[in-house]
Amino acid sequence: MSDLLRSLSGTTVHMVGIGGISMSGLCEILLRMGINVTGSDVKNSPIIEDLRNKNVTVFLKQEPNNITNQKLVVYTTAMPLDHPELEAARNKGIPVIDRATFLGEIIRMYEKSIAVAGTHGKTTTTSMISSCLIQAEKDPTVHIGGIFDAIGGTTRVGSSPFFVTEACEYKDSFLKFYPFMGVILNIESDHLDYFHDINHIEQSFLHFASQVYPDGVVVGNADDERILNILQKLNCRTITYGLSSPKALWSARNITFDDNGFPSFYVVRNKKSILKMKLSVPGLHNISNSLACFAACSELNIPAETIKKGLRKFKGTHRRYEHKGTVDGIKVIDDYAHHPTEVLATLKAARSSTRGKILCVFQPHTYSRTKDLLTEFSSAFTLADKVYITDIYAAREQDNGLIHSSELVDKINEHYNNAVYISSFDNIVDTLIHDSSAGDIVLTMGAGNVDKVGEMFLLEKKIRAVG
Repeated sequence: MSDLLRSLSGTTVHMVGIGGISMSGLCEILLRMGINVTGSDVKNSPIIEDLRNKNVTVFLKQEPNNITNQKLVVYTTAMPLDHPELEAARNKGIPVIDRATFLGEIIRMYEKSIAVAGTHGKTTTTSMISSCLIQAEKDPTVHIGGIFDAIGGTTRVGSSPFFVTEACEYKDSFLKFYPFMGVILNIESDHLDYFHDINHIEQSFLHFASQVYPDGVVVGNADDERILNILQKLNCRTITYGLSSPKALWSARNITFDDNGFPSFYVVRNKKSILKMKLSVPGLHNISNSLACFAACSELNIPAETIKKGLRKFKGTHRRYEHKGTVDGIKVIDDYAHHPTEVLATLKAARSSTRGKILCVFQPHTYSRTKDLLTEFSSAFTLADKVYITDIYAAREQDNGLIHSSELVDKINEHYNNAVYISSFDNIVDTLIHDSSAGDIVLTMGAGNVDKVGEMFLLEKKIRAVG
């Protein structure tokens, strides 16, 4: 255990932004360690109610009076450094650290820590590896950025040396981590409000990989040239996987898809087929994620048949190609995709499972990403029959007037002429009801609150059927 965590035994930690996916998960770990927790956020939620049921004091007003005699204050990077609670803590001499630094301290507690990095696929691959560790009865501690029903939420607290977590590159958060195993899924342009360019991003991933234990291992996607460049510069062991690269140790062959878009394939190690695999999640991208899982778990001495069983049980996490329901023969799917590569991969998965129309509702996420990747977004919707673009979800940003969703619509229509801008969720639902028919897929995509559109559509269709 690190000196910091040892010093917290029997004391209280305050968490600013405790209702977030990651912060609430860290709270669960602290509670299991016997550390008391208080926290604050701006609005109530099911996550906060669950924490309150576990005797966590949560304030829904973020003000200096919330800071009393806590031993440490942890905050998310979304909070400004002059936040009133952070200033109150500093005035009282209470240490203040960010979420990523604190997670890094927790990672140090575990001998077999696995950190999964990449522009896309972190939540899914972390969950896949966790499923296999649970199948192998390794009793891991798990911390992911989405709700995974198999662990009852975002976090599972185990009692073994195994710890599995996502490693996010935004603002170099993952440079606070020093894991036994690093997994790098892909490297692409994103978060250009922080990174200068793709070369800056690659350097950050190299720095992350260089922090893996000297006797540890880095698992990397050989289909990505930037990852291959990184692997060549490391002193620790490296393992590769990939769908197309001849340099991949782990690969797949004889790939087929069923009517749900679920793939079957032979898992290949060192050019030798070792077993046949069928996934319970759709898409070519999930074959790649599963190969990363095979590569990582094999290095942890988990037998291939056990990995296969763990992956067969994996049915995805919430908001990752999540089936929300079917009404009048129309299937409603929701996905967290908010980057052009993710959008295209999700549409490929949808196209492999329907002969009907794909009606895609997309909510751009952050002004900076929409502006910086406008050209890439404009060519990502080729497999959608109709695209309904709603307003940009601001998240951590303020609208500076430099980009609007209508500009994305214009760019898409230069290629396909299949996009419209509709601001109101109610109006989107009305349009979907008019445009959809049996056999179609209504696909909502984005990292904001666009998932509500699918729920509203299902409810409205049922109401109109009765009325």
